[in-house]
Amino acid sequence: MWWPDHSAAFGRAVRVAAAMGIAGLLGGCFEPLYGERSLAGGPTIRDRLSAVEILPISAPAGSTTARIAVDLRNQLIFETTGGGQPASRTHQLRILFTTVRQPVIVDITSQRPDIEQYGITATFTLVEIATNKTVLTGQTFARVSFDNPGQQQRFAQARGFRDAENRAVKVIADNIRSRLASYFVAGA
Repeated sequence: MWWPDHSAAFGRAVRVAAAMGIAGLLGGCFEPLYGERSLAGGPTIRDRLSAVEILPISAPAGSTTARIAVDLRNQLIFETTGGGQPASRTHQLRILFTTVRQPVIVDITSQRPDIEQYGITATFTLVEIATNKTVLTGQTFARVSFDNPGQQQRFAQARGFRDAENRAVKVIADNIRSRLASYFVAGA
């Protein structure tokens, strides 16, 4: 005859209750990275990011890299301030970047690329204004692909290339913003 083991069921119930109790206690320690308020009462990540001054990115005037430099700076300004007023500046962000365009698949009859890859590699430095000390350096990259629809569709090819540039800039801006946020949270 089978008898239920009440002690094993009771032990499982105690373990589940203990786990739920610990989870409830630790739930109050969670602070969202981009939250509206800080649990400690200090400045939020949004406030600290908006205090970063993004310096103009140098690029040859009138070149395609000049357009990318302006777009990258604008993306970062929006990512750090959220479109609002910036706080008083505490840090400066300096950025250098390089671009690359590579064919991935080449049509064997026309020797023209069918698919190309566009990439940006950015090196950034965060400098504390009060001490003029470099507090963070890093490097990030983005690689995106785009189609070349054929030699009869020149404008579609140009638009695909421009869209690839814009997507790569967005990835770079997101990566830099995330790295800055992790610096302000962890301090390293």
